[in-house]
Amino acid sequence: MATRILSMPLGGTNCFVLQDRGTILIDAGGPKQAAKFRKGLGKASIRPEAIKLILITHGHFDHIGSAREIQEMTGAQIAMHEADKDNLEKGLVRVPPGVTGWGKALNKVLSLLAPMIRFPSSEVHVVLTDEEMSLEAYGIPGRVIPTPGHSAGSVSVLLDTGEAFVGDMAMNGLPMRLGPGLPIFAVDLPRLKESWKALLDRGAKTIYPSHGKPLSAEAMRKALA
Repeated sequence: MATRILSMPLGGTNCFVLQDRGTILIDAGGPKQAAKFRKGLGKASIRPEAIKLILITHGHFDHIGSAREIQEMTGAQIAMHEADKDNLEKGLVRVPPGVTGWGKALNKVLSLLAPMIRFPSSEVHVVLTDEEMSLEAYGIPGRVIPTPGHSAGSVSVLLDTGEAFVGDMAMNGLPMRLGPGLPIFAVDLPRLKESWKALLDRGAKTIYPSHGKPLSAEAMRKALA
């Protein structure tokens, strides 16, 4: 039976519940999204306590803003890369640099708004490193792969069947991009491209970005060419 994929937009960020022999959540959305998350679980007939892991793809506020409330709701462990975990553990809002004209413009806007953004800090229970981590212990046939570039601690989830949940490694649609392609923000764009090559070489087929609709691996290969 294929892994069930439930897309759940939380504060402008696509978060994903994966359900197989176990259940995990990828990303926790922006601040104050816990009630919407609980409602979404109810519609999908998933009990909050069924979620055993909250896997954070990277440490930007729109991915970690509701992590503490969702963790308290579910009792799940939070997993995050060591390079980004301070953002959650200290409640930090760090705005990524723009790498396109539009990205640079949005960076200026977000930098002005950053002092007004607040979210509760939370402990990171599973600290990810630059080694891959299997998700078999959580009942999910796949693994966590380090994919730095958008942030220093960005990671992706790759299922054995080829579905890849990449956070902000790719974007597909407004207000970020008109169509599929590389992100408009990155701390290290050449490194991000290297991460893409590694992910595609490992068998990524269908890409699920945090902003925009799913896209094919072929669309990303064209974007990288």
